[in-house]
Amino acid sequence: MSIPIWQIDAFADRPFTGNPAAICILENYPSDGWLQMVAAEMNLSETSFIVPAGEPNSYHLRWFTPTTEVDLCGHATLAASHILIEQGRADVNEPIRFQTLSGELSCTRSGSQITLDFPATQEQQDVDASIAQSLNAALGTGDANVKMLQTKFDLAVIYEEADTVENLRPDFNALQQIQTRGVMVTAPSQRPDIDFVSRFFAPRCGINEDPVTGSAHCFLAPFWASRLSKTSLVGHQASPRGGTVHCQLAGDRVKLSGKAVTVTEGHLLVEPK
Repeated sequence: MSIPIWQIDAFADRPFTGNPAAICILENYPSDGWLQMVAAEMNLSETSFIVPAGEPNSYHLRWFTPTTEVDLCGHATLAASHILIEQGRADVNEPIRFQTLSGELSCTRSGSQITLDFPATQEQQDVDASIAQSLNAALGTGDANVKMLQTKFDLAVIYEEADTVENLRPDFNALQQIQTRGVMVTAPSQRPDIDFVSRFFAPRCGINEDPVTGSAHCFLAPFWASRLSKTSLVGHQASPRGGTVHCQLAGDRVKLSGKAVTVTEGHLLVEPK
C-alpha cells in the first residue's frame, strides 16, 4: 500500500514561508477516523484529502486540522489546486471545482498565481460583553473599547494600529476556553503596498497560531473594502512565517489569490480503513 502525499507551502513564493498543508489524493474516502489520524500524524494546520468526483477537473475535498474536520479552509484549497496542476491531474485552462462542506468552490490558475473563488463572510453581530471581557484578557491588550465582531465561523477583533496586531502575545490556554473556531485580529496597514494586517489564533482546533488563513480573508476582505472604499485589496498575515493574500470583491464572493511551493513528496504506507 502506497498513497502519495505532499507538503505544500501556500500563500508563499518561496519554501518555509506561508502556511504549510499536507495534500493526500485518494480513490475514495475511508473512515473519518482514519482521515483524522493521518491529519494528526502530519501535525500541520490542515491536511486536505482529495477524491475524484467523476467529471473532468471536479474533485471532492475535505480539510482536517490535527484535532477536527473544518467546513472551510483557504490555504489547503490553494495547496490542493497547486498539486493537482503540478501532477498533471487538472486542466489548467479550466476551473478546478471542489465539492466541499461549504458547497462548490472553484480555483483557476492565472500566471504564477492560483485564485480561489470563495463565499464572502459578513459580520453577524457584536460580541457579548462577557465574551469580549474574556477575549480582551486572553489577548492581553487591556483595551475594553476595542471593536469585536462575531462572524459565521470566528470572532474578529479590530485594532487601530498594525503594531498592536503584530506585537500581540496571547494566552492560548485562555483563548482555548472561548467558544469559537478561531479569533482573528486585524488593523489597517502602515505600509503603502499592504491594505490591512491580521493574525489568526485557533487553539480549540489544535492550532495556536495559523500562519496564513484564507478563510479569514473571506471576512477581512469585505470588512476592509467597505472601510477603505476599494474592492481590490492586499492583506498581510503577520505570523512568524508570514504570507500575502490578494483579495478581490465580486458581489457576495471573494477571490483570494496567492502562490504555492511544493516542499515535500512522499507516500503513506498505511492501508486506509
